[in-house]
Amino acid sequence: MMGPAHSLSGAAAWLGVGAASAAAGHTMPWPVLLVGTLICAGAALAPDLDHKAATISRAFGPVSRALCEIVDKLSFAVYKATRKQGDPRRTGGHRTLTHTWVWAVLIGGGASALAITGGRWAVLAILFVHMVLAIEGLLWRAARPSSDVLVWLLAATSAWILAGVLDKPGNGADWLFSDPGQEYLWLGLPIVLGALVHCVGDALTVSGCPILWPIPIGRKRWYPLGPPKALRFRAGSWVELKVLMPAFILLGGVGGAAALNVI
Repeated sequence: MMGPAHSLSGAAAWLGVGAASAAAGHTMPWPVLLVGTLICAGAALAPDLDHKAATISRAFGPVSRALCEIVDKLSFAVYKATRKQGDPRRTGGHRTLTHTWVWAVLIGGGASALAITGGRWAVLAILFVHMVLAIEGLLWRAARPSSDVLVWLLAATSAWILAGVLDKPGNGADWLFSDPGQEYLWLGLPIVLGALVHCVGDALTVSGCPILWPIPIGRKRWYPLGPPKALRFRAGSWVELKVLMPAFILLGGVGGAAALNVI
C-alpha cells in the first residue's frame, strides 16, 4: 500500500485498541489515545525504510536517505543469508527484513528501552520522529508541497506539547506500566502495532509480505503471505484509494468514539 493508506490504517488500529481497552473497563487517558494514534500512524510508514522512493526515505532529508541505503543493504544481506531453495533471487532488500514480525518487535522493544533509560530527551526524540511521519502520512496533501523544515518544526512543537501533557499526573506517562522507572514503557506498543499493520496492508497487495519470517513455510523462509491472488490489489489502485482509505477513516472514527466512551 501507499504511505497515506498505511498511516490511516495505523491510526485506526490504535483507536481500535483504545476501544477494546474501554470495553474491558480500562479506558485509556485521552493523551495516551491521541499520542498512541499519532505514533502508530507514523510507525506504519517505518517498514518502508528499505525503499528509497518511500515517504520515510524523504522525511528527514539526507539522514533518512542514507539510513534507507543502509537498511536496504542490511535487509538484502539477511535475505541472502537465510533464503531457502524455494525463495526467489532478489536484487534488493525491499519487503524483506523490515516487513517481518521480528523487525516490528525489535523496533518496538528498542523504543521502549530507549524511553525508560534515556529520560525526557529520548521520549521527545521518539515522539518527534513519529510526529514527522504521522504528518507526512496523514496530512500528505499539505505536507508534500511544504518544506521539510516546516514539517520538522510542527513535529517538534507537537512532540514538546504532547510530552508535557503526558507528564502531568493521571495523563498517561505511566499508563499500563505503573512501577517507578517504567514511565513511557508503553511507547513501544503503538510502534509494534504500526509495523505489523503495515505488513498486513502489504500482504493484501499483489506481492504479498513475508510477515512470518524466519518461520519456514514449505520450501520458502520468506513466504509472501497474503489472501488468494484474486483478492489482492496493486498499490495505489482504486481499491486502496476508494475503498480501504475511507474504511480506515470510518473505523478510526468509530474506534475513537468508543475509546472515549462517546458510544
